[in-house]
Amino acid sequence: MRKLTTTLIAAAAITFGGMAAALAQAAPVNGHVVKIDEGAGKITIKHGPIKNLDMDAMTMVFRVKDPAMLKAVKAGDNVTFEADRVNGAITVTKIEKK
Repeated sequence: MRKLTTTLIAAAAITFGGMAAALAQAAPVNGHVVKIDEGAGKITIKHGPIKNLDMDAMTMVFRVKDPAMLKAVKAGDNVTFEADRVNGAITVTKIEKK
């Protein structure tokens, strides 16, 4: 009985741990492109709260996952984007013009 209880507790921990990770995934955020620095592979966005990063609304410089993303938008564009930690840096992983 003890072994069964231990197994059930371990299974529950794995299941709920996976659910917590899923909840922390990037969600779309509204923003306004302030500046693009193609040479550095960075974009400055004035944005709303980024829940998966526990970040309040602010204006911030982000790295981009793919430098080609910077050609799809320009300063002054309203965008929807997703950001996450990539190799320790807060990075835009997806962006599209509204």
